[in-house]
Amino acid sequence: MAITAAQVKELRQRTGCGMMECKKALTEADGEMEAAAEALRKSGLAKADKKAGRVAAEGLIVVEVSGNGKQAAIVEVNSETDFVARKEEFQNFARAVAGRVLESAPADMDALMALPIDGAGETVEVARRKLIAAIGENINVRRFSRREAEKGGLASYLHGVRIGVLVELEGGDAALARDVAMHIAASKPVCVDADGVSRELLDKEKEIFSAQAAASGKPPEIVEKMVSGRLRKFLGEITLLGQPFVKDPDQTVGKLLKAAGATAVGFDRLELGEGVEKKTENFAEEVMAQVQSS
Repeated sequence: MAITAAQVKELRQRTGCGMMECKKALTEADGEMEAAAEALRKSGLAKADKKAGRVAAEGLIVVEVSGNGKQAAIVEVNSETDFVARKEEFQNFARAVAGRVLESAPADMDALMALPIDGAGETVEVARRKLIAAIGENINVRRFSRREAEKGGLASYLHGVRIGVLVELEGGDAALARDVAMHIAASKPVCVDADGVSRELLDKEKEIFSAQAAASGKPPEIVEKMVSGRLRKFLGEITLLGQPFVKDPDQTVGKLLKAAGATAVGFDRLELGEGVEKKTENFAEEVMAQVQSS
């Protein structure tokens, strides 16, 4: 039977697949819309599984804040290339995922992927796989965080699309909170203060510093002071309150907050592709690999 342009358009809107794929599916299904949609859905899931092993380290960091400013969510959604990250459908998906995190406060990634992404009831995972089928690249929802301020306020900061920060303060004002968020983006603190540093990390650094100090040949009491001093410096480098404030390095963030009568409750910082091992390939080989796997 003849397949009309209107049928192809309807199927494209329902599935997000390409025009030729939709026409082929309708032809094979003798024009039955439901059968064609189901066939494309199965095909899309298969494509998503096939692309799952490909490295996705580009993409977007997205922040969503509630209307009252008391809840905020930050999400990292990855693609294989920054070209895809600039596509409207990818950006809409990333924002929808962040909105779902904000509204539903999922406990973990599995819970998030099982949530409906919109009013249609389609889950985040199904939407992700359909987007892979439509775009042709591996796409991952890698991680997320959500904050809810009970007493203080929240501030967010996005450095382009690659670094995002949420920070919760008690006291101070919006300008101070944004300054602190920008500082976190630039200086990458590990935690708020020394209490947040894991014992494992402290013990590891102390072991290294002790070995270095002992090699100096100085008396044990001097070695002990050297180790203590280096640990204090280390904690100052990795804790938010101990770091020199980026806008005024003569004072620490801790002193800045104290002068404003403010306290840092916590923060979240996501950097795009952080910790993802990127595979380097010859460009021509990479293009050929993508053509062969599509």
